[in-house]
Amino acid sequence: MKLKAIVLASIVALLAAACGGPAAAPSASASTGASASAAPSAAPVELLVWTHLTGPERDAIDTVAQAWAKSTGNKVTVVLDSGDFSAAVTAIAGGKGPDIMYGLPHDNLGNFQKAGQLAAVPSGVIDSSAYVPQSIAAVSYDGKMYAVPVSMEAIGLFYRTDKVKTVPTTFEDLRTQAKGGLGFKYDIKNFYFTYGFIGANGGYVFKDKGSGALDPTDVGLGNDGAKNAYKLLQDLVVSDKLMAKDESGDTAKAAFQQGKSAFYISGPWDVDGLKKANVQFAVAKIPSVNGKPFQPFIGVQAAFVNGKTTDAKQKAAWDLVKKLQTDLPLTLYKTGNRIPAQTAVLNSAEVKSDANVAAFAASAQDGVPMPNIAAMAAVWGPAGTVLDLLAQNKINPTDAATKVVKDIKDGIAQQK
Repeated sequence: MKLKAIVLASIVALLAAACGGPAAAPSASASTGASASAAPSAAPVELLVWTHLTGPERDAIDTVAQAWAKSTGNKVTVVLDSGDFSAAVTAIAGGKGPDIMYGLPHDNLGNFQKAGQLAAVPSGVIDSSAYVPQSIAAVSYDGKMYAVPVSMEAIGLFYRTDKVKTVPTTFEDLRTQAKGGLGFKYDIKNFYFTYGFIGANGGYVFKDKGSGALDPTDVGLGNDGAKNAYKLLQDLVVSDKLMAKDESGDTAKAAFQQGKSAFYISGPWDVDGLKKANVQFAVAKIPSVNGKPFQPFIGVQAAFVNGKTTDAKQKAAWDLVKKLQTDLPLTLYKTGNRIPAQTAVLNSAEVKSDANVAAFAASAQDGVPMPNIAAMAAVWGPAGTVLDLLAQNKINPTDAATKVVKDIKDGIAQQK
């Protein structure tokens, strides 16, 4: 997937009103405040933090962590980790992993949860009601939080302000404008970007049973809604010829940057590059599809504590997480263009003034968190294969629906 690993003002109200994901867990009741540790510990511990954020963000984390260490008498080492998440699971199992993993895509939590390595979030670490509801759902299993949300990301519609006169609010309008010469391209064979069309038509990955519980035996990528989405996606390539059969994220971005396409779907990670290239663009909420909201995946950067460490280390680790959650959100927004998951930060003047962030969050209001269970690992490959076959016109929508469900279920069976 392209979660780069492929996301606000009235946004707080928008997102809070759209808590259509699993119910938030009532696991944390105290508001995010200063670190609970007011005096050095009688028995100092040494914590290791791994982060999958960027280098500058690691430095920001380290600054807060070292201040916390000085005030508590503990020691902290913050390491930038770019390794495979399966390697982290293995490291923790062998007693050599981090005490805290800070800033990993929440859909990777499933492997750690399956291995029994996630410590439940204790009461008082964060106030879950102070976070965007979908972000809490993303880090919960069966209604209980096992990580805390650091930031969010979602995709939006980029458009060339030098070419587009009227920003489309329906996909039918976007399609008409695109076929009329403006063009529309995106990484159509990437399931992360394309899922929104499937969700808008009534498809789903795993059935949501409520309270953060997903049923991996109920795959909704083969129902009638999903078939309708596959037909639309195939038509964009085969009939409308808006995208090439081998369209990729790189080719779509290049076409947008060069002015060959006026519409492009992507995420916050592309904003800075386009600005530096002096592209005249803006970001809007992705238009509705057949009268239904586009339903993008929401990605949440999460932090968890290693449940295999000692009680003393876990207690100190959660105290550090609490401090990071208090001091870092606005810094991460400035440093890494991260959309804050905390509503108070989303409502800050600095964040509210960013129209592009507002647009991404407006798209996210209708989104769903990417499934965070281990079975999701069996989805990406089969879904990408079927999307490629559709683009190549080598399969029809009905057969695509049958194939993707079968292949996903076979993959899940192999995980057991």
